[in-house]
Amino acid sequence: MRIAVTGSIATDHLMTFPGRFADQLVADQLHTVSLSFLVDNLDVRRGGVGANIAFGMGQLGTGPILVGAAGSDFDEYRAWLDRHGVDTHSVRISETLHTARFVCTTDADHNQIGSFYTGAMSEARLIELKTVADRVGGLDLVLIGADDPEGMMRHTEECRSRSIPFAADFSQQIARMDGEEIRLLLDGATYLFSNEYEKGLIESKTGWTEAEILARVGHRVTTLGARGVRIERVGEDPIEVGCPEEDAKVDPTGVGDAFRAGFLSGLVWGVSLERAAQVGCMLATLVIETLGTQEYALARAPFMDRFRKAYGDEAAVEVESYLG
Repeated sequence: MRIAVTGSIATDHLMTFPGRFADQLVADQLHTVSLSFLVDNLDVRRGGVGANIAFGMGQLGTGPILVGAAGSDFDEYRAWLDRHGVDTHSVRISETLHTARFVCTTDADHNQIGSFYTGAMSEARLIELKTVADRVGGLDLVLIGADDPEGMMRHTEECRSRSIPFAADFSQQIARMDGEEIRLLLDGATYLFSNEYEKGLIESKTGWTEAEILARVGHRVTTLGARGVRIERVGEDPIEVGCPEEDAKVDPTGVGDAFRAGFLSGLVWGVSLERAAQVGCMLATLVIETLGTQEYALARAPFMDRFRKAYGDEAAVEVESYLG
């Protein structure tokens, strides 16, 4: 099964200011702020939802095809993804723009000042999925993740016109989308991914009830935070899967992306939806225990030990047969 993962490719540049922003602000001069902060450290992390999901699938050996746009500064990031089993040949490289990045400074009170540069991400709308499909011999599923909004729309329309199954995953872009855009992006999806809050927002913005949305998609996959995930299908009982026990809760960033990576890998393997969700929850647990969205290590033996403890011997034997 060949899965293309479309979505943002970005880097995070995170800095720490040892003082307090509030101490540097003059109340009657806020209309003319001009400040510079001497920071203690700079942490550059790889990110972007498309790249995060593809990285997780690559770790599980399921050969994802990453589809997105980056800048000429993507070489090092590309090499990292290539080494971890991601097909990056369908990433468009902009001739004029840098890879998208988030630049953020956090002070001693955990207040933040940040900026997001979309950069090359805006060129995702220029990518044609047919070219990708022709290169790899066809696509069985396209995950349409948070990206350039026009690119998300184009990919969805192309999937419909070419009868390519797709998964709708609005993620961070749902806040800027109106009801009509959301209706167009989810209608006919094989899978609709969201968390609980996004689920309610989708229903509120579209004006469709939970039942009406479920009738328009094959499967509705809702992550429930620490409670795991729920999968719904018309006429079927919901499937609910809990999360493995965490060793520590370090950073929740990228946990949803990791779940999707594990779940999609399960689809590639052809296991049941319950089993795919279990793999997703196990991978998400590794990410929440790690600082950074692509900094976790997937060692086969420890992964399977924890998976067996959480989901039992039968589940572990089945999943273990697919892990290299």
